[in-house]
Amino acid sequence: MTEAIRHRLNDSPFARWTVLIIVATAMMMGYFVNDVMSPLETLLEMPRSQGGLGWTPSDYGFFSGAGSFINVFLLMLFFSGLILDKMGIRFTGVLACSLMALGTLLKLYGVTTDFGDAEIVVFGFQLPMSVAVASLGFSIFGVGYEMTGITVSKAMVRWFTGHELALAMGIQLAMARLGTAAALSISAPIARHFSLSTPLLVSFAFLIIGLLAFLVFCVMDRKLDSNGNSTESDSSDESEEFRFSDIGVTLRNPGFWLITLFCVLFYSAVSPFLKFSTKLMVMKYGVDADLAGFFSSIAPFGTILMTPLFGLIYDRYGKGVTLVITGALMLTAVHFGFSLPIHSSTIAIALMVTLSIGYSLAPAALWPCVPKIIPLKCLGTAYSMIFFIQNFGRAIIPMFVGKANETDPTYTTSMLIFGFTALGAAVTAIAMLVVDRKKHYGLQLPNIKK
Repeated sequence: MTEAIRHRLNDSPFARWTVLIIVATAMMMGYFVNDVMSPLETLLEMPRSQGGLGWTPSDYGFFSGAGSFINVFLLMLFFSGLILDKMGIRFTGVLACSLMALGTLLKLYGVTTDFGDAEIVVFGFQLPMSVAVASLGFSIFGVGYEMTGITVSKAMVRWFTGHELALAMGIQLAMARLGTAAALSISAPIARHFSLSTPLLVSFAFLIIGLLAFLVFCVMDRKLDSNGNSTESDSSDESEEFRFSDIGVTLRNPGFWLITLFCVLFYSAVSPFLKFSTKLMVMKYGVDADLAGFFSSIAPFGTILMTPLFGLIYDRYGKGVTLVITGALMLTAVHFGFSLPIHSSTIAIALMVTLSIGYSLAPAALWPCVPKIIPLKCLGTAYSMIFFIQNFGRAIIPMFVGKANETDPTYTTSMLIFGFTALGAAVTAIAMLVVDRKKHYGLQLPNIKK
């Protein structure tokens, strides 16, 4: 896309903010479904005679990591970026939303079907068939989920470069966190009041809403094309067309690798933690099972307001890497705090509030940093490679934590795992600041061009 075309797109505030709301809605629905099973761990581990499925903590840990299996082991997340850069935002977004819906249907089948005592060995894990089928569905969902993430990210960069990019990404993240918070808050009460499968039925309905929202975006985007504003694939400048050789340019960029490593460590210390946090609140802090999800939802709910605020600060005043470092250090302190032999629910709330601040600071500044070091034409591939490598952590950490919780039910070991992972993210962010000063990426500079 040429600079002139990009300028005309950015000239319409109504168009770009409408695009933001539409695509962020699709992303929000995906985030809801991604975490809808997290508050149900205690129900899933109950015997079938009591309405559960008889899963073990190890089974749940395997299922929690399954969302990354196809993305990681079959390289699908990497190919998602190539599809995005070659086929465009509209095609990739519709495909992603459809995969999320398909995966959720399969997960629903795994949870609702009585497989008897059938078991299967997967990656060395002896799994009940219900776990295996639900994990396969979650893996397919994970392909669409991550594909939606990189598609929405590229859409934000395309429409907001030179304007309120960090604020737009902050609002998109806030809406996504709203989906996570809603899942953590209402999933368990819905399951207890109706059935274990009801949250998944609600999830499927939400994904259909997300798909319809993205179809509206496609209509709007085509209308903008017909008005002469842009096309996804049209470019009068050959240098703006994506080539496979651009992958090598990205891989030789030290800033890309530092951002990638930070994402692996930071999100491995957040996303898997939220999947285990509901049971943590029940077992360690004595919180009622119906209220534990609300304790866990403090983090995503807190980011809803704070992420756009920190994004606006970055847009106007800069200091992006400084915000990233601060967020990682706060997350480190939170996890080490959870590892202490303190059982006060008040302390647990304070730690979750602190986590919400750190969880807002780092992403609000991190994602707008990526287009400062990667050109738009290969941004989809760059995001996909970041998310691809990040998924190794999201797949592996839940397995270690699930095993740790079996051997150490006090949660001390698992919280130390999260704590040192977050500390590694903070060290990586400091290295990012050093490299930025040498390479002059402009990561500390404001995003709004005056």
